[in-house]
Amino acid sequence: MLIVQKYGGTSLQDAERIQAAAKRVAGLAQQGARVIVVVSAQGDHTDRLIQSARQINPRGSRREMDACLATGEQLSAAFMAMAIGALGYPAVSLTGWQAGLKTDNNFGNARILSLDPARINRELDAGNVVVVTGFQGIDAGGNITTLGRGGSDTTAVALAAFLKADVCQIFTDVDGVYDRDPRKYPDATRFGRISYDKMLQLVENGAQVLHLPCVELAKAHKLTVEVLSAFTGEPGTLVGP
Repeated sequence: MLIVQKYGGTSLQDAERIQAAAKRVAGLAQQGARVIVVVSAQGDHTDRLIQSARQINPRGSRREMDACLATGEQLSAAFMAMAIGALGYPAVSLTGWQAGLKTDNNFGNARILSLDPARINRELDAGNVVVVTGFQGIDAGGNITTLGRGGSDTTAVALAAFLKADVCQIFTDVDGVYDRDPRKYPDATRFGRISYDKMLQLVENGAQVLHLPCVELAKAHKLTVEVLSAFTGEPGTLVGP
């Protein structure tokens, strides 16, 4: 069984949370699953990188900004691979381009075009858990690109779709998809299951639980995605047909 799990920045905010996520991944590896983990940058790391870059050059090129921002996910991926390794399970971290994710050259908001799965398959066949940096890829010119805020969701769905994964899970700081932001509205209702079109409508109306291209990609490949809490382990919301 091939499982793709994505962990957001809040889920990886500190060493304790990274270790908790690593234990969940190690449990799957112990059961014999082949696992790909997609990670976001820790906490507000991306915002801090943007601030630092703008202090250096407020009008810096979009290409260089992408090269800068991609480092946040690289750090998370290395930490996650180390944490999984500390539990006795071999893991390897891959950048978006090492993982074979090809994009267009729209820096800052690139779209994934294709995947060369050779490196990922080689690592899985060697028995490794594969930890992939979310939010990034490489264009035809060999330049680092980023997918826009929330793009790690899209990385996870793209990997799951192209590699025909059995399960795709998006771990976040809420326990599913709600009709309204549960952090602002205590009476918000959680969906057990929601269609692609309804999810797209929520995202277009401002819901931030999933990246818009991620939902579009899942719909195009008829891939069911589960959105669930990184902290409770309880079943979340299934986004699907």
